[in-house]
Amino acid sequence: MSEPTVAIGVEGVKALVGKPLGYSAWHEVTQEQVNLFADATGDHQWIHVDPARAKDGPFGTTIAHGFLTLSLIPMMLPQILSFEGFSMGVNYGLDRARFPAPVPVGSKVRATAVVDEATEIDGGVQTKLTVTFEIEGGAKPVCVAQSLVRQYV
Repeated sequence: MSEPTVAIGVEGVKALVGKPLGYSAWHEVTQEQVNLFADATGDHQWIHVDPARAKDGPFGTTIAHGFLTLSLIPMMLPQILSFEGFSMGVNYGLDRARFPAPVPVGSKVRATAVVDEATEIDGGVQTKLTVTFEIEGGAKPVCVAQSLVRQYV
């Protein structure tokens, strides 16, 4: 993990458009985390929460929910990009999210991001970032999402 890229003010965010921002730290996805996510969302499908059954399933083990991986954005994005010169930031949503590969429980994931757009809005800036998650040793991304964040001056 490198130090986060720092965007200072609206112009600092705009200057990052098209630039890769580095990587977050690796994060191990545990069965406990998957089980807690299942409890929080009500998604108790066996491929997530039943290691004995999942051993004979299509992935050979339990896998994280796609939405669990997506929910790591608030933890990992600040490790990649730091906004300064704003009074607050809010999650504005997603334009697109895909889960091209599974996240086996026990694997480590990390994220990287690229600023796609920076649009001035009343009182600040809206940033569209493509956040890409990979697993250690994986051949393809496990999640690719266009995340929208708003920073207010």
